[in-house]
Amino acid sequence: MTHSLKDAFDKLARIYERQVEQDSPYNTDYERPAMLSMLPDKLEGLAILDAGCSAGWYTKTLLEKGAAVTAIDISPEMVKAATRRTAGAARIICHDLNQTLPFEAHSFDMIVSSLTLHYCKDWFPIFKEFSRVLKPKGLLLFSTHHPFMDFKLFNCENYFEEVLLHDTWKKAGTSFEVSFYRKPLEKIITETSRFFVIDELSEPRGTDSFKKNHPENYEYIMTNPHFLIIKATSRKFAD
Repeated sequence: MTHSLKDAFDKLARIYERQVEQDSPYNTDYERPAMLSMLPDKLEGLAILDAGCSAGWYTKTLLEKGAAVTAIDISPEMVKAATRRTAGAARIICHDLNQTLPFEAHSFDMIVSSLTLHYCKDWFPIFKEFSRVLKPKGLLLFSTHHPFMDFKLFNCENYFEEVLLHDTWKKAGTSFEVSFYRKPLEKIITETSRFFVIDELSEPRGTDSFKKNHPENYEYIMTNPHFLIIKATSRKFAD
């Protein structure tokens, strides 16, 4: 992640903290229900890493399901927001996923990473670190931008090209410049499979709550994949 991206999320932290329960229909009524449906209802006794915790929605939710949660985020202000949200019940530290994780091998039963990896160019060292800190047969659950969505919305010329895209978000009357990478599905699957066995791949559709709360966007979300979710099991790295 770039320094400018960290700055953008530092500025977004207070907005996310205030609006985390209803910040976007694509989060509250689309991505989150799909992610949670791929997790057990009860997580007692499990050590989970929330990789890219933002303002702490997943951190708190995982805690409420009984997990022992450690969370990381590149933004110091997001870390503060997540810490306030969880009232100190989770260990939350500021850390860049592009750097070696500050945890011992086999520290976690599961890693959950929501809408974070598309900000990172090279997934190989990240997944290698994920595999290292996971226990044998540990689970990775992550969501990312669907490559078709970005290809279509940004009028990309070459689907197979990995490209850095730039977008402007408008939140609370303020504009924020953010950048992220679009990878073809082939590369997403290949890079994930280098360290993990893919158990489930989901291209979520709109939920009933999405239809009720955001009917104007429901038809679009039912016919255009927006995010991609992968659940995978760690395997030993093969040289």
